Amino acid sequence: MKISRQYYFMILIILFSVEWIALAIKPVYRDDWMLENILVIVAVVVIFASYKKLFLSRLSYTLIYVFLSLHVVGSHYTYAEMPYESWFNNTTGYSLNALLGWERNNFDRLIHFCYGLLLTYPIREILLRLSNVMGFWSYFFPMILTMASSMMYEFLEWAVVELFYQELGMAYLGTQGDIWDGHKDMALASLGALIVMIITIILNAYLQRNFIAEWKASLRARRVEHHGENDITRLK
Repeated sequence: MKISRQYYFMILIILFSVEWIALAIKPVYRDDWMLENILVIVAVVVIFASYKKLFLSRLSYTLIYVFLSLHVVGSHYTYAEMPYESWFNNTTGYSLNALLGWERNNFDRLIHFCYGLLLTYPIREILLRLSNVMGFWSYFFPMILTMASSMMYEFLEWAVVELFYQELGMAYLGTQGDIWDGHKDMALASLGALIVMIITIILNAYLQRNFIAEWKASLRARRVEHHGENDITRLK
């Protein structure tokens, strides 16, 4: 039996609500949890309020759900203190960090990578629905938007801690002493975005009959007028 998109969307909303409530109980640092969840609440409200007019595919909603679920788990423990190492050790008897050659808790790195890997496709779908972008630009712009939003988030984190919550410091930023933490986070988000767009290009090249023609058309200049100069002239 095929589940309607609306019913599927509501199932994801209910599942995420249950997860969020469960993980809101006794987080490691309550103040940090509150900061981490401000954008989550805003995102869920926007998604729920817009789903009737801007209804995305099941795949996009699933990707968003997975990312938000990972985020709320991280906000419960804080990214720097996510106990994946103890979980893995209790289950297998081995150290995951030792096996992978890690010297720090890398859950925050995973989340930033997943930001690009999981959210770039929904961003592309939104862009396609709201604009006439096509061909090359329909893959390039979503990747650029993901990279730009990742940069803006790093700036926002720094500004919030610097201006309002300096006592949270490392618990919120999760730098773990790495002065290049923000740069690496942005690089990983960019890598995730690049990977998912390459996969999307390959699949569309195989499934879409006019893929090559659309790609070529998107790289062809449509007009040669110098709109900037003409607009300035009209203002005089």
